Amino acid sequence: MDLSALRNEYMQGGLVRDELSADPFAQFETWFNQATHSEVMEVNAMQLATVSALGAPALRTVLLKSFDEQGFVFYTNYGSQKAEHIAHNPRVTALFFWKELERQVEISGTAVRVPTAESLKYFLSRPRGSQLGAWVSAQSSAISSRGFLEQKLGEMKRKFGDGEIPLPDFWGGYRIVPETVEFWQGRPNRLHDRFEYRLQVENTWEIARLSP
Repeated sequence: MDLSALRNEYMQGGLVRDELSADPFAQFETWFNQATHSEVMEVNAMQLATVSALGAPALRTVLLKSFDEQGFVFYTNYGSQKAEHIAHNPRVTALFFWKELERQVEISGTAVRVPTAESLKYFLSRPRGSQLGAWVSAQSSAISSRGFLEQKLGEMKRKFGDGEIPLPDFWGGYRIVPETVEFWQGRPNRLHDRFEYRLQVENTWEIARLSP
């Protein structure tokens, strides 16, 4: 199948140095709010790239659940493939693609576990079905059928009844502590605007325009 004629021009606007915040977290918050107000679907969805102990890359979509000047937080099963990769190599990259705004944000850094208290606070805020799901799924492991999951769900419902569902000790959050953050704005003729924030000493950031 020849896809060479499949293309779109990016015409929504540009990005100039003078418009950028000196702080990548503030700039991300600005863009995130604009994406939210533009009704971007799954605005907090990000593609997370990890590398196995053998050097094999893997990519999947996770949901950003909080961010501040410490980093960007997502949650998962600590027995999952991504967690296994992070245990061997904590360096990760996350990518947001907001096609409605013709924008991307790429965040590269180190993934570290969040404190248990932080994971618990988030876990208790989840819908009850999602709490049960964390107990049901041994994420990334092979299973015989969909029926196996339904059976495990029934077991967990009976186990916890109407009581509070505790935080599993195999489930929690990671914080991506960034070293670089790139903001990408689509432009005509593939001459996109790209600005990279790179962490310097004393938590200062150097901003460079990158060639598209």
